[in-house]
Amino acid sequence: MQHFLQTIFGLDGKSALVTGSSRGIGAAIARGLSGAGADVVVHGQTAQSTVEVEAQILNTGGRAWSLARNLAERNAGTKLIEEAERLTGGIDILVINASAQINATLERLDQDDLAFQLDVNLRSTVDLLQACLPRMAERGWGRIVSIGSVNQLRPKDIVTGYAATKAAQHNIIQSQAREFARKGVLMNTLAPGLVRTDRNRDRRESDPEGWQRYVGSVNWMGREGQPEELVGAAIFLSSDACSFMTGETVFVTGGV
Repeated sequence: MQHFLQTIFGLDGKSALVTGSSRGIGAAIARGLSGAGADVVVHGQTAQSTVEVEAQILNTGGRAWSLARNLAERNAGTKLIEEAERLTGGIDILVINASAQINATLERLDQDDLAFQLDVNLRSTVDLLQACLPRMAERGWGRIVSIGSVNQLRPKDIVTGYAATKAAQHNIIQSQAREFARKGVLMNTLAPGLVRTDRNRDRRESDPEGWQRYVGSVNWMGREGQPEELVGAAIFLSSDACSFMTGETVFVTGGV
């Protein structure tokens, strides 16, 4: 049984790039993919931000590198793929996790804030895929895991711009999943609900009682998720266990 599980879920010999993996969900996934056997490129906006996660992987016997790129800049995704390919010899698994979320209802949505979310969440996704997909197809094997959001399907008005970009991001994943399905490249979205990360720290700390009331009502489990609770699904979507699934969304929400 152990050999069977290692065969379908193991990532030995694979190389992964996880964008936005200097903290939170991305860091947990980077460590998890390493634990499953993958060599991992850790990415952050600055070189300093990636040091801790890279060290954690190296200290547990894994292989890791770190790269810094601001994905709001044009062509940053393309350059990131090219650098990661040079380091690893070829990226087999791309986890698109880096994102920007600026809370605002439609009437209060600032144009610059919308443009920033479009740049990070959508344009960089296109950059990454344009650079990565042909390489994966040529090698005949690849996995794309896009980290979406429950808001892509059930949007709250307070995240109007963010939710729209996440819905569009999954639309891109679906369209390219169809295109690359017969080339050995499988593409899916992993969509979390409420997860305890730096993104909601200010709200947690400024109004602890209000936060607990919100958490108690946001899902069937009545609690927030932890970044590590996304890892199992991420490994599945990155592995041979996911050999007959593409263009789909796996929701990890605590029940909504």
